[in-house]
Amino acid sequence: MQADFIKVAHPDAAFREAAERTCVDIGTVVEKLNTNVDLCQSLKNLLDNEAVLATLDPVTRRVAELFMLDFEISGIHLDESKRSKAVALNVKLLDLNHEFLSGSQLPNAVEKQVLPEHIRHCFSIDGNRVQIGGLYADSPNELVREAAYKIFLYPNASLLVCLDELLACRHELATLVGYKSFSHRALKGTMAKNPETVMKFLKLLTEKLSDRTSKDFMMMKEMKKKTHSTNPEVMPWDHAYLSGAIRTEKFNIDPSVYSPYFSLGACMEGLNHLFTQILGVSFQTVQPKMGELWSEDVRKLALVHETEGLLGYIYCDFFRRPDKPHQDCHFTIRGGRLREDGVYQLPVVVLMLSLPPPSGKTPSLLTPSMVENLFHEMGHAMHSMFGRTRYQHVTGTRCSTDFAEVPSVLMEYFASDYRVVSQFARHYQTGEPLPESLVSRLCESKRVCSAADTQLQIFYAALDQVYHGKPLYRSTTDILREMQETFYGLPYVYDTAWQLRFSHLVGYGAKYYSYLMSRAVASMVWRQCFLQDPFSRVMGERYRREMLAHGGSKEPMLMVQGMLQKAPTIEDFVDALVLDLDANLKPLV
Repeated sequence: MQADFIKVAHPDAAFREAAERTCVDIGTVVEKLNTNVDLCQSLKNLLDNEAVLATLDPVTRRVAELFMLDFEISGIHLDESKRSKAVALNVKLLDLNHEFLSGSQLPNAVEKQVLPEHIRHCFSIDGNRVQIGGLYADSPNELVREAAYKIFLYPNASLLVCLDELLACRHELATLVGYKSFSHRALKGTMAKNPETVMKFLKLLTEKLSDRTSKDFMMMKEMKKKTHSTNPEVMPWDHAYLSGAIRTEKFNIDPSVYSPYFSLGACMEGLNHLFTQILGVSFQTVQPKMGELWSEDVRKLALVHETEGLLGYIYCDFFRRPDKPHQDCHFTIRGGRLREDGVYQLPVVVLMLSLPPPSGKTPSLLTPSMVENLFHEMGHAMHSMFGRTRYQHVTGTRCSTDFAEVPSVLMEYFASDYRVVSQFARHYQTGEPLPESLVSRLCESKRVCSAADTQLQIFYAALDQVYHGKPLYRSTTDILREMQETFYGLPYVYDTAWQLRFSHLVGYGAKYYSYLMSRAVASMVWRQCFLQDPFSRVMGERYRREMLAHGGSKEPMLMVQGMLQKAPTIEDFVDALVLDLDANLKPLV
């Protein structure tokens, strides 16, 4: 776990390379364990023995079943010839995943003369060729957006073959070990449970959003008229730019107006106050030992409960620095578990952000989106800190993908509630509180074109499901065109292959829907449990007991049921997301 973090975040390249090698070595050991026939057989004997099973507590039983799932996908339970076939497919998949991931990030190049002279300077010029490494979706120049879209998404023949092979390989492996499709295998143990439920969720959400999405696209069309474009139709390269332009016209949110109220110190005090109120815990600064930190601007915090004492440690690596990746993420360094001596091994995590460092007398000042990200990542940290599972395999965020984002997304609701924000947002020079009207405007601005934005995510999720369902024996581009027509609303552009830039297909194969489903659950938890009183200790304790404590040791839907005190339906999930788009989430008082 430490190696996973060090290979990404350590400032010294030698450490990063050593950690990369360590990850490969650990991966090799795990692969050997996952293909150990004796180990698998003894686990199978245990799971087949009803008398022994009856003596196991539910958590031990679930962990045993999860280990069996890992064995299954390696094909170890199969006869000799099928097993060697499964091993070969797993090895091939590692190469295909790497090839697709690398290829999806590469720029496309064209001869300079292909582009009109007046837009060439917008791109990277390399001799006689222009390199285009992104969609330039926010460019105010329509021609720049169109050129970038058509060139960056131009089909790469070898990558198309790679994707075909990757999907075919995943399907063959899943069917070999007894599943109808890769999607059926990937969704086992999740909230959704199967691809049929996911598609029902996505179709129903599309239906419910239909009028709102149409209105959003009409607003975009009106905005496009104002830009005196030669093409009156809204095209896929217009979506992000036009929704941003509408947001600016209606609200003109200027992050620099907000950031003086959001010093990092104030935001951390706000989180501390919130967690003290709802969970009875507070942050305490810890003096690190010599050589413990990888950078001098990292801070070590202990999370201490008012009666239970120390719960775990959070290393805060918050500031930008050269060679540090610009990604906000949570790393588990050590998972919690019950040791053989009866003592609980405390969790240790790192939160990594890309905040501006303090300079001179000016503290680190956060934009609203940085505040939201800080709260989001702190949600993951609380999931890790409060996990009290017997086994490390299922601690904290090690749970099903469609549940893992619930605690982090829930924190975003707290971050946009004025009752919470007003506790800490003070101007760093004058001490003046952040006006409520600014928070209201910010919340309203986020809902601009949000139906169309959600619909785009539905399209990606549906495409991911169809790619990982039963083979359709058609090109991935034909499937993309059909799914775009059904689930998006903006036309497919001839000779483009967006799927080749869909890098999430590797890490989130058949699970891209997870973020939408996590958001739906977080929305229901917020509305039913915290909207009335965001500082409710009763609800905070229920949240800890029902959702945070179990990690992946309990069925995710049972955790949701425990929190909401009823079993939600797919219709409830959909309604929660639709309510979010409409509601100005104010307390019911």
